[in-house]
Amino acid sequence: MSSRTETTAPPAKSNLVAGLGLFSATAIVVGSMIGSGIFIVPAEIGRDVGSPALLIGAWLVTAIMTIIGALSYGELAAMMPGAGGQYIYLREALGRIWGFLFGWTLFLVIQTGTIAAVAVAFGKFLGVFFPSVSSTHWIWHIAHVPAWHVGPMVLGNMDIGLSTANLAGIAVILLLAVINLFGIRLGALVQNVFTTAKTAALLGLVVIGLFLGSNAAAIRANFHANFWSGAGWHTMHPLQIGVGGPIAMVGILTILAVVQTGSLFSADAWNNVTYTAGEVRNPKRNLPLSLTLGTVLVLGLYILANFVYLLALPLHGDPHGAGIAARGIQYASDDRVATAALQQIFSRTGAYLMAGAILVSTFGCANGLTLAGARVYYAMSRDGLFFKVAGKLHPRWHTPVAALVVQALWTCLLCISGSYSQLLDYIICTELIFYILTIFSIFVLRVKRPNAERPYRAIGYPVLPAVYILMAAWICVVLLRYKPQYTWPGLVIVLLGIPVFAVWSRKAVSESATGLAPAPAELSGGSAENG
Repeated sequence: MSSRTETTAPPAKSNLVAGLGLFSATAIVVGSMIGSGIFIVPAEIGRDVGSPALLIGAWLVTAIMTIIGALSYGELAAMMPGAGGQYIYLREALGRIWGFLFGWTLFLVIQTGTIAAVAVAFGKFLGVFFPSVSSTHWIWHIAHVPAWHVGPMVLGNMDIGLSTANLAGIAVILLLAVINLFGIRLGALVQNVFTTAKTAALLGLVVIGLFLGSNAAAIRANFHANFWSGAGWHTMHPLQIGVGGPIAMVGILTILAVVQTGSLFSADAWNNVTYTAGEVRNPKRNLPLSLTLGTVLVLGLYILANFVYLLALPLHGDPHGAGIAARGIQYASDDRVATAALQQIFSRTGAYLMAGAILVSTFGCANGLTLAGARVYYAMSRDGLFFKVAGKLHPRWHTPVAALVVQALWTCLLCISGSYSQLLDYIICTELIFYILTIFSIFVLRVKRPNAERPYRAIGYPVLPAVYILMAAWICVVLLRYKPQYTWPGLVIVLLGIPVFAVWSRKAVSESATGLAPAPAELSGGSAENG
C-alpha cells in the first residue's frame, strides 16, 4: 500500500473556530482534571485502605496510569487532529461501531455522569456557606430503590430524588451550557480564568500545608513506623461487595484497584482536549504538549496534597468524633478533607477560604467538560450517528448549540440518579474499557498505517502502552467483581448501543443514497482549519 493511502485523510472543513492556543489547550486539560475529587475522595480511599502508605500508593498508581495514557494519546491526537478526538481514533482504528459505542457511552454515562458528579460536589461545598444545601435535604424524594441480591452481588439500595445539593448542581449545568453557546473564545476565557484560580488554590493548599500545616499528633499517627502499617503484601483488607453486601478479605493489589474509582476519577477528563482538536491552533504540536504538561502538573499537585492531608490530620478517625482531629481523614465531615485540613490550620476562616476555592474549582471543571463533550456529539452527528440537529453550528457563534443543550438536559437527569460516590463507580469501569481500546488503537494503526504521518510518537512504545492496558484491565476485572452495582449496568449501556448503531447507521446510508447527507465514509468529524 502506498504512503498516500496510508496517510490519515485531512478533516473536512467546517465553521468551527480555531481559537485555542497552547495555554488554552493546557487549561482544558488541567481545568477538566481538577474538580472536586482531590478535595473529597481521599476520605473514602482512606476508609478502604486503612494505611497512609496505601493512600499515597493509590495516587501513585493513578499518576502512572494517567501520564502513560497522556503520552500514548499524544500520538493519536497529533496524527488525527479533528473535532471528536477519541471518537475519531476508535472509528479509524477499530471501525465505526467502536467509535459510536464510545460516543454513545460518553453521552449516557462518561461525560454527562462526570459533569453530574462534579456539579453535585459543587452543591456539597456550597453547603459550607449555606447549611441548607445538602445531599440529605430533600426537595422531592422520588423513591428508595430497595436492595436486590443477585448471587454475591447487591444491586440498588439507593435513593432517587432532588435534594438542595442536586438543585445547585443543576443550576451550574444550565448556566455553563448557556455560556458555551456564545463561542469557543468565551468558553476558553472562562476556562482560563477558572483554571488559573483553581490551580493557584491547590498550589496554595500544598504550600500552606507543607510549611504551616504540620501537626505533631498527625505526624506521629501517619509517619515513621505507622506509615507502612497495613501495607504489607500479605495484609488482608476488608471490602464490602456491592452496597450492603457481604465482607470479603482482599490483598493489596485488589484494594488498590478498588479505590481507583476515586483517584482515577479525580484525575480523569485529561483527554477532553482531544475532543476540541478542531479548534486548537497548531494541533500537531499543541495537543501532545498540552496533554503532557497538564497531566504531569496536576498529578504532582495531587500527590503533594495527600501528603498535606497526612501532615495535618491523622488518617484513622472516629465517625462520631467530636473534633476535626478526632474524625481524621477517614471521617472528615461530609468527606471534605481539604476543608478539614485548612480548618485544622486556620480554624473556621481557613475552612471558608478552602470551600470557596473548591467552588471555583468545580465550576471550572464542569465548564471544561461541558465545552469538550459537545464536540464529540457534533462529530458523531456529522457521521450520521447522532441526532442530526447536533451537527449544526450556530450561524453567528459557530458552536454546536443543539449538542450543548441535549448534553445539559441529560446531565440534569443524572444529577438526581444517585450520590457522588455512586456516580464515580458508574463511570470509571466503562471509561477504562474505552481507554484500553483507544491505546490498543495505537498498535492497530502502527500496523494498518505504518507510513502515516506521525508528528509525535508515543514515548515508550510498545512497553508503556502495554503496561497501561494490563493495569486498566486488572482494575476493570476487580471492579466488576466487587463494585457490581454500577459497573455491570454501565456495560449493559454499552451493549445497548449496538442496536442503536444499527438503526442510525442504516438511516445515514439511506440519507446518503437519497442525497440528503454525505456518505458516512466521507465524513471525518468536522475539524476546523488549523492555524
